[in-house]
Amino acid sequence: MELAYYSDYAVRLVNSEEPARGTDTLTSVDAIRDLFGGNASAARRATDSDVTRFRGVRARLRAVFEAADTDDETLAVDLLNSLLLEFPVSPQISGHDIRDDNGRPLWHMHLADHPSNATAGYAAIAAMGLAFHLTEYGVDRLGLCEAAPCRNAYLDTSTNRSRRYCSDRCATRANVAAYRARKRLEADRPESTGRAADSSQRASANGER
Repeated sequence: MELAYYSDYAVRLVNSEEPARGTDTLTSVDAIRDLFGGNASAARRATDSDVTRFRGVRARLRAVFEAADTDDETLAVDLLNSLLLEFPVSPQISGHDIRDDNGRPLWHMHLADHPSNATAGYAAIAAMGLAFHLTEYGVDRLGLCEAAPCRNAYLDTSTNRSRRYCSDRCATRANVAAYRARKRLEADRPESTGRAADSSQRASANGER
């Protein structure tokens, strides 16, 4: 498993809440276990007490994305460093059962499961993954969706650093809204121009009197 994969842990946790819409799916142990994806052994350690702890980590991860979104690189790094200090990772070389054509293990870096609790384990993975993404690709690759009121977090992996939305759905919605706004402006412009011309003609006529 490549370190870049772990950055998605941060995105999944942050997007379990949409503050602008007042929605929050992080309400149960099952919701926490879903966040772990295929990491079943770590997910099994989740308990009811992890719900509150996960929400605390979520708020801190969102703060990293918010700082990056406002181009405050130093703050984003400081916030992420505080998470890395509090939730250290345990890296190890792993090959699992994956073999190359010659039967040799495909060695890669893996983050070992945290021994204490589900929150510490998830936070360590999410923070390390996000830190890897930030240092490898830049702070500006951490974004918040521009399609109001969404504001979901995303990682920009586009070749030209052009991503602005968390999903195709939000991108379409924003483009449709922009198109309709342009049409309304175009429809209002002739009417406004006509009113201005009428006013000018009346003013000219009054002046001739």
